[in-house]
Amino acid sequence: PSIFSGLEIIRNQVTLSHRDVAGSPTLYDLLISLGIGHNVTIKSADLQAKLDHFPETMLYISGRVLEHSIGP
Repeated sequence: PSIFSGLEIIRNQVTLSHRDVAGSPTLYDLLISLGIGHNVTIKSADLQAKLDHFPETMLYISGRVLEHSIGP
């Protein structure tokens, strides 16, 4: 048994602003930045926030509830 309901790996990818429609509003998505020498920005229109997501950091978000995008 696992506490995880799925796994998706997005590698070197920019994602446009979206909501995770297949996700549950009561569960969180774990975003992990791995590797070295890159900087990523996670943006949430709902929170009006831009977050730097450096290597070796993790971020939990409710992807179905919050509109978000990932890019350089």
